[in-house]
Amino acid sequence: MAQEESRVTTGIVSDARAAHEAMCQATRDALTRRLAELFPEPVEMTLEIGCGHGHYLAAYSQAHPDELCVGIDLVSKRVKKGESKRDKRGLERLMFLKAEALEFLDALPVHVSLKRVFVLFPDPWPKKRHWKNRFVQQPLLDKLAARAQPGAMLYLRTDHAGYFDWMKEQVAVNPKWAARAEAPWPFEAPSFFQNLMDSWQSLPVERVAGK
Repeated sequence: MAQEESRVTTGIVSDARAAHEAMCQATRDALTRRLAELFPEPVEMTLEIGCGHGHYLAAYSQAHPDELCVGIDLVSKRVKKGESKRDKRGLERLMFLKAEALEFLDALPVHVSLKRVFVLFPDPWPKKRHWKNRFVQQPLLDKLAARAQPGAMLYLRTDHAGYFDWMKEQVAVNPKWAARAEAPWPFEAPSFFQNLMDSWQSLPVERVAGK
């Protein structure tokens, strides 16, 4: 009886995993189709990963109307707030999408390249046992590099000193990127999250050639 119950439980778990993977694959496929529709021609993009309510990117887009700006976030409510800011300001080259960052980068058409990327105040996961969850790691840097031409810039900002050191270490061991501490921050604007901070540290990073 116990063995039979174990087999049934194992089968249920296996079926649940298969259903979950099928759902995830369907989401990835739908994202790939949508991005192909949105970007049918070669284009350079300014991307904000984890755009929150869209405060920063909406202000950036308003100041840089010739750039295609895309903000992505995992929370639908945040994406809708970003879209509301876009619509109220009539920003035709700004869009917000609900997407996981690595899946978004995989799904981008090959003719889309990244000109600038902003990652502002990601979750620092301060406890050591949670560092594996930190967003700025080698998989992200590698996928961004695959989409960025030499000279493209990645702008990182955090209010957490330990995470700032982590960011510098991650960049230092990746041959495709080089820290450019002397480079100016390209645009300043208040945002919901930044307004909560007393101070922060910024790290401009450049996509290097030949890697």
